Amino acid sequence: MRLMEELEQRIAQEQSLFRAQLLREDLARLNKLRALARTAADAAAYRKTASRIGWTPGDLRTHELRMPLDVLLDAVYAYETGTTGDEQEARIVAAWGELLRIRVERLVGCLSTPVPKPTE
Repeated sequence: MRLMEELEQRIAQEQSLFRAQLLREDLARLNKLRALARTAADAAAYRKTASRIGWTPGDLRTHELRMPLDVLLDAVYAYETGTTGDEQEARIVAAWGELLRIRVERLVGCLSTPVPKPTE
């Protein structure tokens, strides 16, 4: 899968240990998605399990990623069950990009939420 190759290259070139670790975690998630797609009874079973593999800490906020995550899950499932080629690879990369964009938005939103002032 082209996306996984790109992540592996980025890990090899990454100077930040923190960013390299995040890339390794994402690569592990993609490996898990591929394995789940190959072993799931059907697409519904795959989607249910694949949406709970730690996309957010404890998957407590994964529901906020539902739309872009579902697109990625469907693309990976199609790839692993026979729909390969450049178009499918591009679909996976695009879905991944959108998922990352939304994940970062949510993370930044969490970090930038104002802390209420204590009442005196």
